[in-house]
Formats: sequence, C-alpha cells, structure tokens
Amino acid sequence: MSTAPTTTTDDSPKPVAPAPTRKAALRPLILRLHFYAGVLVAPFLLVAALTGFLYAASYQAEKIVYAHELTVPVGDGKLPLSEQVAAARKAHPQGAVSAVRPSPEADATTRVLLSGVPGVGEGHTLAVFVDPYTAKVRGSLEQYGATGALPLRTWIDELHRDLHLGENGRLYSELAASWLWVIAAGGLVLWFGRRRAQRKVRGTSGRRRTLGLHGTVGVWAAAGFFFLSATGLTWSTYAGANIDELRTSLGQATPSVSASVAAGGEHAGHTGTGSGGTTASTTPQDLDKILAAARAEGLGDPVEIVVPADASTAYVVKQVQRSWPEKQDSVAVDPTTGKVTDELHFADYPLLAKLTRWGIDAHSGVLFGLVNQIALMALALCLVLLIVWGYRMWWQRGRASAFGRPIPRGAWQQVPPQILVPLMAAVAVLGYFVPLLGIPLAVFVAVDVVLGEIAYRRGKRTQGGQVA
Repeated sequence: MSTAPTTTTDDSPKPVAPAPTRKAALRPLILRLHFYAGVLVAPFLLVAALTGFLYAASYQAEKIVYAHELTVPVGDGKLPLSEQVAAARKAHPQGAVSAVRPSPEADATTRVLLSGVPGVGEGHTLAVFVDPYTAKVRGSLEQYGATGALPLRTWIDELHRDLHLGENGRLYSELAASWLWVIAAGGLVLWFGRRRAQRKVRGTSGRRRTLGLHGTVGVWAAAGFFFLSATGLTWSTYAGANIDELRTSLGQATPSVSASVAAGGEHAGHTGTGSGGTTASTTPQDLDKILAAARAEGLGDPVEIVVPADASTAYVVKQVQRSWPEKQDSVAVDPTTGKVTDELHFADYPLLAKLTRWGIDAHSGVLFGLVNQIALMALALCLVLLIVWGYRMWWQRGRASAFGRPIPRGAWQQVPPQILVPLMAAVAVLGYFVPLLGIPLAVFVAVDVVLGEIAYRRGKRTQGGQVA
C-alpha cells in the first residue's frame, strides 16, 4: 500500500514567530545607538581624554616648574602679614590687593593677589609670592580660579575646557560629558547581554579579540566614566545652568557668607561675598587683625582673605582646602571693630551642595591628591584605548575595500509600543535638561529617517525597473 505524498499549499498554516522579548527588542536599538554615538562623538571624547590626562598631570608639573615661587627655606619665625603685603605692594604698586593667601605650610610662600594689573587677563589676578620669613618677593605669576592655578595649569585647564576658543569652545566639552554616560551605559548593556563564553579575550583573534578588549576595559572603567560625565555636567554651560536651577528650587544651592557689615551676625541668608580691592579705608595693618579674628573662630590653614570693595563691606576669610577632608568654612569680619559679623561652616551646607563640591574637586584631581590624579589619568588612558578599539572594530566590520559597515536601520521598529513610548518620553525629558544630548540625538534621528526613506525609494525604483 502506497502513501500519497504530502503536498504543501499556500493554505497550509505557517508557524507563528514568537514575539521578541524586551531584551531581544531593545538590543538592536541599543547597539545602533552605541555604534553611531561612538563613531560621531568619539573625536570629542578623544580630545577631552587627552587634555584631561594633561590636566591631571599638571598639578605635579606645576610644583616642579614653579618651585622657586612656591617654596622657601624654613626660617625662625614668620613676619606679620602686613609686612609681607607691604613688600608685595612695593614691588608691584599697580592694581589693587584683592585677596591674600597666608603661607599655609612652613616652607610655602604667601600669595598676595592683585586685581586690575595691566597686562593680566580678564578674570585672572597677579599672584605675588612673598617669603613669609624675610618679606622678600620671590616672583609673580598670573593666577586663575579657586584652586590657584598658575600659568601652566591654567593653559592646560582652558585647553581641556574650551580649546582656548572661549564660551563657544565649551560646547565641545559639554557634548563629550553629555554623551559619555550614554555610550558607557549602552556598552554595559551590550556586554552583559552577550553569553559568558563570548566575552573572553584569551584565545581569540581578529574582530572578536578587539571586541573582547573593548568590552572588558569598558566594563571596568564604566563607573569612572559615569562619574566624570555627571560631575562634568555640573559646571557646564547649559546642563550646568539647569542643574543649578534645580538645586536652587530644592533649597540645595551652595550658600555663601554674608559680607555686609550691617549683617551684625544675623547671617542675612548667606548671600553676599566680599570682593574687589583695597579702598581708602583699608590698610595692610587690618589684615593681621582680620586674620587673628578668623583664627579665633577656628579657621585653620589654608585660608584666603578677601579684601572688601568698600567701607560698607566686611572682609571675608575662607578656607580654601579642596583636598580631603575639605576645609570650606568662612567668616566675615568687620574691619572697624575686628569682630565676626557672619560665619558659615561646610558642615551646614545642604547635601547636594556638598556632593557637588566633592564631585567637582574629585573631577579636577584635588580631592584625594596624587591618588586622585593617577586615577584620572588611568581613566583617560582607558577612554583613549576604548576609542581606538571602537574604530578598529568598525574597520573590521567592513568587507573588502569598504570601511566599516553601519548597523542596519529599523531597530526601533522591533521595540513594542509599551516600551517605546515611555522610552521616548524619558529621552525627551532628559534631552530638555541636557540639551547637548537631546539636540544631537534629534538631529541624528531626523537624518537617519531621511536617509532610510531615500534608500527605501531607491530600492523600489530599482525593483520596478527590473520587473519592467
């Protein structure tokens, strides 16, 4: 008995493909985002990594290059601060004394900061270095910022921050900070989404080995990248302004001591700061009295005495230690009576203000000193390696003479609506607060959609020509 052969017709039921899981649906989308963000943003990240490496190393270089100005032989006893300031003014009579940093250590010089000196850049001061034991001036250099950066570190700092292009140049560093965490997060998802056997480096070659190195180093460095991205955004131009506004609305803004003499110890909301320069009512002798009042309130070295702008403003003495443990206490002192009119302790800062201060100082390499700087240099090197490996993988994806094939389009179409809609809403909100993430992402999506539509129409015309 023979059996009739089974035939398959068009009416036969076809197997239904299972719906993609969330993991399977999101992976192609994350892969495409990680790929294109890496290719397009990597040049900015590379510049930020290289200049950041130089900045982390600049602290130690500064100590070597400016050793003559920064250090002195230890003497028997330090002279009154008024004599040291008078010696600095005699050597540099131009400008006005805006602040004084008394010698914080036995072998350190005193810095007398002068504002309004011809030839000194805007926002910079001229630091006159005085031997606290002999009142001899050991030199003068431009200084910038709260950490007292001297010319070498200032130049590297500005290179890292804005490439010496001013405010417009800051867009590059904000773009890098805005995308670094996105690229790192996407890499983590992709790496841990791979099977364990596919993550190994030993015994592999070609693109798989490059991928293994890229993924392994990326996983170990990811936490550092998240930190650098978050802290970098806190003082960026656009995202930083949004963060400041959010902190202020939550009552978490960084307070400051009130420099108004009329404050009378009532703290006046801790809103004013003393700045400016010497006035007719200001004499160098005031500084010894002011410093003694601050010492009586427990302000230890290092400190900076900010000279009032006019007779109605108090001196502000503030601790300027940014290394751990932070010393950021400050007091306002009436120059007439020598009494403290207001005080502010770092322990009383709101939590977010403390976290911001610690984060910025760690990002700058001062919070934990040399260890902090070595860690930053290691992170910078990791980022450079990841970028090099990333571009190499792109090259290895090419065929024959082609340079790197892109990830196929249409990944978002695989994402279920119940996931895609909330995801798009979250990205829109995030893009509003971090505009140099949101705007480039919107441009990328728009260009990608247009290119996809062009490719689709060309494909239809080609097929139509073949049929005809």
